[in-house]
Amino acid sequence: MSRIGFIGLGMMGAPMAHLLHQAGYQMVVRDALERAERTFLDAHADASSGREASAFSTCDVIITMLPNSSIVDQVIADLAPHLKSGACIIEMSSADPSRTRALAERLAENNVYLIDAPVSGGVKRAMSGSLAIMVGGDKTVAEKWWHILALLGNSITHVGPVGAGHALKALNNYVSAAALIATAEAIQAGAAYGIEPATVVDVINTSTGKNNTTENKAHQFMLNGAFNSGFSLILQAKDVGIAAKLGPPMGLPMALAQQIAAMTSAASEALGATADHTEIYKYVGER
Repeated sequence: MSRIGFIGLGMMGAPMAHLLHQAGYQMVVRDALERAERTFLDAHADASSGREASAFSTCDVIITMLPNSSIVDQVIADLAPHLKSGACIIEMSSADPSRTRALAERLAENNVYLIDAPVSGGVKRAMSGSLAIMVGGDKTVAEKWWHILALLGNSITHVGPVGAGHALKALNNYVSAAALIATAEAIQAGAAYGIEPATVVDVINTSTGKNNTTENKAHQFMLNGAFNSGFSLILQAKDVGIAAKLGPPMGLPMALAQQIAAMTSAASEALGATADHTEIYKYVGER
């Protein structure tokens, strides 16, 4: 059975790594926070630490689940000299597709493959292994490791060449952010007309405006003041920013994307680095 390296044991990464370990894979794990790594190792007795880059030299595949391309580049640069020929990196972060392509080209010089396979679905679906996974890269390489992806997601789609997965993830998060902001504005505007916020959400959910926010976020994280969905506003702002930059070089202004990117960025700056993305509901109301 293949030996798997897993880097990034955050709210999404830890349950994903757990599912792979549960399936019987030998795991080498690393996280920037030593306590997160230790917590995983304590709960998975036969997993080993990847604190030293050389620990990944025996891995057939290395999965990265990290915040952004800069961190991905830094981590992979550390590992690259130790990776064996034919190893594959499955880059599951939300990253810049152009930087992903450049990284894949650098790795290919040493016969190391890279496919990008970002996910959508949040912590709950990471725990259940029911994520949506968008795969970019050589299809033959992707198919070789499809059985591993199948442990993490129940909707896996090869979407195009390397970088295409990260591009589609950014576009998905842009559409999601647009619906989040529209929903937040609708609730606030409805309240100004004397309509209970819960009523606004419930009626939209029986109407054509129904969306992921009205179904899975409004009652669950926004109206009750919990704001703990597990996906940060700063990461949403990063992803929408990536999406907004995809169109203009190809002559597609993506005017709405520019507005959503500006708004999510402003909200992130105003609410701080620890804000959950659902807190944009408060930001809309305060404005």
